[in-house]
Amino acid sequence: MSGDAPSGTSQGDVTPATSPVERYDDGVIALDTLTGGMHTVTAGFLLTAPRPALIECGPARSIRNVIAGLQALGFAPDDLAYVVLTHIHLDHAGGAGDLARAFPNATVVVSDVGAPHLHEPERLNASSERVYGPLYDRVYGACTPIERERMLGVVDGDRLDLGGGRELELLYTPGHAKHHVGVHDSETGAIFSGDSVGVKLPGMTHIRPATPPADFHLEAALASLARYRERAPSRVYLAHYGPVDPPDEALAEAEERLRLWAATAESAYRHAIAGGPTGTELDHVAETLRHRFATEFEPEHVADDPDAERRIELLSGYTSNAAGLLRYFQRRDAGTLTPVG
Repeated sequence: MSGDAPSGTSQGDVTPATSPVERYDDGVIALDTLTGGMHTVTAGFLLTAPRPALIECGPARSIRNVIAGLQALGFAPDDLAYVVLTHIHLDHAGGAGDLARAFPNATVVVSDVGAPHLHEPERLNASSERVYGPLYDRVYGACTPIERERMLGVVDGDRLDLGGGRELELLYTPGHAKHHVGVHDSETGAIFSGDSVGVKLPGMTHIRPATPPADFHLEAALASLARYRERAPSRVYLAHYGPVDPPDEALAEAEERLRLWAATAESAYRHAIAGGPTGTELDHVAETLRHRFATEFEPEHVADDPDAERRIELLSGYTSNAAGLLRYFQRRDAGTLTPVG
């Protein structure tokens, strides 16, 4: 691929680094988005084909790193065909508008539930700013609007033709979020799971579920894991971070850990509403999770990597997971839980 390098983005005050690249043995190329200035937080996965696709792009604040990484791989502005987003949370999709401007031939692929929020991202940005606080500006940045004609809103079972007989099938996999899709690659047999399987950063001993507010749904999340298992994937790629092998064991572990986190949180919640310790229910559930799962990192890794625990708190922290689980239990108890899937 050749031609001029892609132009800059709206995040003009950020000095770009080139996203480090890792090539896996099935031909998938991972670009480290360098989210928050840290390594191995969020990956974008490049599938080279006659019509190349990038699965996930990271937040707006680090999108220039991704553009520089694609440029280093030889991509010119007209070369990228698809930007595929598993869901619209800013750590996955926040930079999509800027990336679409840098690669004007690329179609942004997202669930039909999420597409309107990327076309008019004001509510998405406002809610993200409330949730993230100071991190919104420092780590994520604002999602910029994407024209409707540049997007493809997909539903379960839709397929993207990458050329050469290679297709991506979009699988509706709610639970983490109601706008979540997984991606199945016909050529490699791999599944790109976004956040629906969970998070496992370097040095972690277990997959950690990601159960954020506002619409985490336990039964839907478990059903999504079962759906992946039915596909018997050759590999499962986590956005945070990279492949987890062997895939059948990883999916079984993801279900086990999700059930364990949910049971631990529910026990703490029931204790709190029955007149347990002082403080808010959220505080009690979060502290219970922290105490129960504090050993998910190898001690020697934490000693060698001062950012290790900061990364996981950014992606799947105790308070965020507690808030999503607590809201789920409260809605279920009140009979206001909306069926998903």
